[in-house]
Amino acid sequence: MSLFRTKSIDALIAASQEPEKRLRRTLGPWSLTAFGIGAVIGSGIFILTGTAAAGETLSFRSVLHAPVLDLLLHGPGALSTIGRPGAGPAISLSFLLTALACSFAALCYAELASMIPIAGSAYTYAYATLGEVFAWIIGWDLILEYAVSNMAVAVGFSAYFNDILESLLGFHLPAQLSGPMIAGGQFTGAWFNLPALLILLLLTWILVKGVRESAGTNNVMVLVKVAAILIFVFGASRAIRPENWHPFMPNGYSGVLTGAAIVFFTYIGFDSVSTAAEECRNPQRDLPRGIIGTLIVCTLLYVSVALVLTGIASYRTLDNAAPVVNALKSLGYEGIRQWVGVGAIVGMVSSLLVFQYGQARVWFAMSRDGLLPPAFSKVHPVHKTPHISTWVAGLAVGIPAGIWDIGTFADLANIGTLFAFVVVSAGVIVLRRKQPDRPRGFRVPGAPVLPLVSAACCLVLMLGLPLETWLRFFVWLAIGLVIYFSFSRKHSLLR
Repeated sequence: MSLFRTKSIDALIAASQEPEKRLRRTLGPWSLTAFGIGAVIGSGIFILTGTAAAGETLSFRSVLHAPVLDLLLHGPGALSTIGRPGAGPAISLSFLLTALACSFAALCYAELASMIPIAGSAYTYAYATLGEVFAWIIGWDLILEYAVSNMAVAVGFSAYFNDILESLLGFHLPAQLSGPMIAGGQFTGAWFNLPALLILLLLTWILVKGVRESAGTNNVMVLVKVAAILIFVFGASRAIRPENWHPFMPNGYSGVLTGAAIVFFTYIGFDSVSTAAEECRNPQRDLPRGIIGTLIVCTLLYVSVALVLTGIASYRTLDNAAPVVNALKSLGYEGIRQWVGVGAIVGMVSSLLVFQYGQARVWFAMSRDGLLPPAFSKVHPVHKTPHISTWVAGLAVGIPAGIWDIGTFADLANIGTLFAFVVVSAGVIVLRRKQPDRPRGFRVPGAPVLPLVSAACCLVLMLGLPLETWLRFFVWLAIGLVIYFSFSRKHSLLR
């Protein structure tokens, strides 16, 4: 039964107060909201908006590439080419629908974050509600989520950075130093993707210097990319032609739902706000504000971009790799197009910064509980940051990003995030039963119905991912359980 032994919330809080393991509390609600926006708003706002509006055709070459839900519902029919109708101009409704679905999980995060203001996010909540083995599984899962997501973003940053060098300065890095060594299981001839590693090392250095410096850097980048989005929204709105919005729902509600499924993953990242719990000045008040504020601001930005983009170009023309840039190019809006390019690259950098921050805090929390080696919970004597965890996390992401094309593994980040959402939703229900009188800085309305709805929505979305992704996910969890039973369980401080 020690596998399911929970750690009391009071013990978790007491451990965070130990002088040699204490982090510096410097963050307020604005910095927390900026952290969330930095994670959620990336280059996807300029790409997936067009894809979801125009729709896409998916060709499933084998059973491994078919979504699990399609296999369950259609059997062999799921292996054929399946079209996904776009939402058309109603993609703005898709963003609102997705925000509603994400808000269920966000409210659950807000309640637990206000009760358990500890670094570690869903890992810590699982330890307090479901038991040690579940905490290990979700912690191992979060490491996968943050690492794989940032590997993919770092590879994308490298390609975009080389393109910027060529357009602005007239030269680019040699292909041997700016591309992945292995792509699609084949050697490419490149030696190493150097920009992917260097940007991660630079951000790691900033994170080690201190959370205040990291938050300040992120705040600047968030202002830049929000400014770029607003320049697009207000600048390009002059070219809106209302006839582009007709018909508003060309594929009916089916198209709106398909668009919501495509853009759902653009919202992933608001949970990273909860990893900053131990560095908040007033976590019980500010964490819920930061999480919910992130969702509101990001929804407004997404809907605004969607309305303007489908107003300046026919949704049928948006199914390409750079729909916003191409639409602006056709209008001759070169100045706005350059701002969009700046916003895209800054968006990638800020996402890298926040996810590297969150990953290091998860490693730190697991180490402090004895589930990872003690070196990962050492705090820098001057900067008061988990410097060893931060550097190891930077290298663990930067080196693979220099070797592989990680884009094919992006779904692993999605399934990991959704699994974390399910655990957090369940945690709210468990604590409402076990500790109903414990003070909560925020309470999920309509519990336990709303947390159950949140968990159900996430499970359905998980079933929409390919079978291949599920198999890789189970392999990763199996590796994690081997580590748990061979090391973590023996060294657990709770045990």
